[in-house]
Amino acid sequence: MRAHFDIFAMRGLSLAALLTLAACGTTPQKPASNNVPLPSGGKVKVPVRQDPTLPVLPAAGSGRGGYYKDDGPGDNPPANLRDVPDAEVRNEPYSTRSNRPYVVFGKTYTPITDNEPFKQKGTGTWYGKKFHGQRTSSGEIYDMYKMTAAHPTLPIPSYARVTSIDSGEQVIVRINDRGPFHATRVIDVSYTAALKLGFLGKGSHQVVVERLLPADIDAILAARAAPKPVPSVVAISIDTPVETGAVVQPEVSSQMLPVDVTVAMPAPAALASGFYLQLGAYSRADNAESGRSRLAPYAAALGTLGVVQAGNLFRLYGGPFSSRAEAARAAANLPESTGIKPIVIER
Repeated sequence: MRAHFDIFAMRGLSLAALLTLAACGTTPQKPASNNVPLPSGGKVKVPVRQDPTLPVLPAAGSGRGGYYKDDGPGDNPPANLRDVPDAEVRNEPYSTRSNRPYVVFGKTYTPITDNEPFKQKGTGTWYGKKFHGQRTSSGEIYDMYKMTAAHPTLPIPSYARVTSIDSGEQVIVRINDRGPFHATRVIDVSYTAALKLGFLGKGSHQVVVERLLPADIDAILAARAAPKPVPSVVAISIDTPVETGAVVQPEVSSQMLPVDVTVAMPAPAALASGFYLQLGAYSRADNAESGRSRLAPYAAALGTLGVVQAGNLFRLYGGPFSSRAEAARAAANLPESTGIKPIVIER
């Protein structure tokens, strides 16, 4: 979780930035127990959980759960938080005020303002009630029940894909705050993001943080806006022979297709219900077959590879998988050398 630090240790920041940044920086919280007995006398307020599936956490201010001071869960979490969608991505200009270099604990942080890829692995934590309703570094009000996060250097505002290595779950969050300022912690996510990633009760997980570049966002928006045509060709068996020496020439770049997008996939009856990975989209059937052939060595992890025609495009799919998390794990294990970032598809 986020924690307090001495604001006088910072230099070169505005008062507003100091107040905002005074939330991050000490050691990670200890894992919270899911079965903490109430102290005698009933003096500690227990959160009223509208959703019985939420982890049972000690109340904020109880002195239990490893929270920093009075941070912790809210008293009345909204219902159906697991159904909160990922942050609505959009390309927008970066804030001049929120992306200036700053100093915390004697260390200078220089926010990223270019369009270079960014990916890191480390400990992800969450922050809650203590900062709920306060201003973030972006000037926005922090809402612990939305899909947001704090990061030391990613642009404000921007978006990141966060994957829990432990659970395999994946979310997209809006970066609108600064922190955490600790060597092993790479991101502080909201209460709801931590819930969906599977570490709300534990307090932290090992995560991978990947920045969504403007082109990635364009691809997500295009995928969400695209019509969902009914395919007219049944999936081709992985055993279908392919011309040797064929070169893959995808007209819709698979490198721009993120793994976190979940859309409905109208598939032929020959395909079982479940989750699939879209591995490419092509305007020619032979190019799609060449792509299928190139990925055949990874079929053990990707499942049955098939090509489905949808309108004028031939889409290459792998699967099925029993859950979105299983599909995301399969996608994460696909070597980067393939240059493919699959889309998770649900039919």
